Amino acid sequence: MIWGIGPALLYPTGTHPFLGTGTFSIGPTVVVLEQIGGLTVGVLMNQLWSVYIEDHRKSFSQLFLQPFIAYTLKTHTTFTFSSEASANWNTSGDAKWTVPLIFQVSQILKIGKQPISVQIGGKYYADYPRYGPNWGVRLNLTLFYRTARPKPGAVAGTYVK
Repeated sequence: MIWGIGPALLYPTGTHPFLGTGTFSIGPTVVVLEQIGGLTVGVLMNQLWSVYIEDHRKSFSQLFLQPFIAYTLKTHTTFTFSSEASANWNTSGDAKWTVPLIFQVSQILKIGKQPISVQIGGKYYADYPRYGPNWGVRLNLTLFYRTARPKPGAVAGTYVK
């Protein structure tokens, strides 16, 4: 089992009230996962509370919950089912939860010498606030780069490119 715990921070960078909370928020984050062969199962969770609020904004309290299950084949193809649920505790009624159910497929491959990961997925929103989305699509492209490795016998902290 792999686990971790630490702080989660939200810094207000939105330039318009619709683009952010207008608060500096902090809270705990926890991740727990298990890997067995090609199967990975786990959950990531954080809770944020506002500690600094702009004058014209409201207090912020939000839970983020990301359960996931992924299976990777020997061909480096991964199938993932997850959610990225959030609950805004300061909202009442039906607007409190946003719960997308997400299915994704990704593949690691090379273009020339460059390793990349290509991912496509769909989202169905099982619960969403009024005027929220009820479906979505996700497309990702990730480039992988090697990092410098220490030269054998080198002093710790010295690296050779």
